[in-house]
Amino acid sequence: MMFRNRALTVIVFAVAMAYLESAVVVYLQRALAITPDQLFPLRGPEMVGDLAAIEVGREFATLVMLAGIGWITGRSWLERLAWAAVAFGVWDVFYYVWLWIFVGWPHSPGTWDVLFLIPVPWIGPIWAPVAVSGALIGFGLEAARRAEGGIALRAGWREVGLGLAGGLLVVLSFTADAPRIMAGGLPGWFPWPLFVAGMASAAWGAVLVLRRGVGETRAA
Repeated sequence: MMFRNRALTVIVFAVAMAYLESAVVVYLQRALAITPDQLFPLRGPEMVGDLAAIEVGREFATLVMLAGIGWITGRSWLERLAWAAVAFGVWDVFYYVWLWIFVGWPHSPGTWDVLFLIPVPWIGPIWAPVAVSGALIGFGLEAARRAEGGIALRAGWREVGLGLAGGLLVVLSFTADAPRIMAGGLPGWFPWPLFVAGMASAAWGAVLVLRRGVGETRAA
């Protein structure tokens, strides 16, 4: 019951936060007289003034809040990371769900979006960040469930290395077109092989962490 209560709290928080985030995006689009389909070419800072810096700050604040819910929910650093991953994944998925409800966008999983602006624009088709979020939710919930059940989760250098390498590859797949986008161009071909390799590496690292915890508990 404790795990279910924690999971429900984190999920409800993330869904509500996604609603707020989506509403802010809709307000910005209306205030700037743009539609969701006018993302590219990307509007430069000279067209939106200090809103560009404020937007970057808003994105950073969003990450701080999602990390914060993980920090206060978990007990060990891995459990906190697991709950933060769940919060991020649910928030990201429902961000698109709420936008679709509000304005009918995105039109399909293949619709391109600007994912982040820190430190350069991250872009990709909707299915890619949703796939990342799905993995974060799945692995995060399982890791948190095992931690709640008394299974010690530990990550060695191999697991950390696989996770970091996978994350780096995924980030590179999202930022590969950043120079073109910053120069006012349109998105090109999404480097999905790089994305898939990154997802596989990070997933394998997460699986090893879960397997290692079970093995150590049984040995004890």
